[in-house]
Amino acid sequence: MAQHQVRIIGGAWKRTPLPVLDALGLRPTPDRVRETVFNWINHQLPSDWDQATFLDLFAGSGALGFEAASRGAASVTMIDNHGPAVRQLEANRDKLKADNITVLRADALALARDMAARGQHFDVILLDPPYQQELLAQALPLCPALLKEGGLVYAEAEAALPVEGEEMPEWLAGWDIVRSDKAGMVYFHLLKLQAGVD
Repeated sequence: MAQHQVRIIGGAWKRTPLPVLDALGLRPTPDRVRETVFNWINHQLPSDWDQATFLDLFAGSGALGFEAASRGAASVTMIDNHGPAVRQLEANRDKLKADNITVLRADALALARDMAARGQHFDVILLDPPYQQELLAQALPLCPALLKEGGLVYAEAEAALPVEGEEMPEWLAGWDIVRSDKAGMVYFHLLKLQAGVD
């Protein structure tokens, strides 16, 4: 399989290239998007980076999770169900000697439910699922049970999420879109639970 690369933008491993598996549907979040998103998160994060916990539910290339770890996150849990992608994530973690990263091979939605049942909570949940499979609509309703108070969800999609005044799908109920933008074909959003929603 041919390999592509993704480059870490900021933090301890800034400019470090990481190999990315060439697999169907795997599309690392572009550099400019990651730069923007982590600036957004930085302004909104309720705790300091060195105490922040991240959950990367559809890790894929790991571009988002490695970026969070490079910037000093206390822990990053990466989940993917594709064996070769998981092995690549583990190899990249080992290359970086990143002891703040845990890589798990699992179905993201099933594991999210298990984590919520076990009372696990995160400051930031990263959602960049494969497109065209309605996975964002399935994953977002699981997030309130996994978020710490004041926590954030980053959501990447092939279309813009509806804004206030437009018809809201049921799975978006209870969320505020704090920031949103578009780069090329990528629509990206930072979400926060509305007060009183849990």
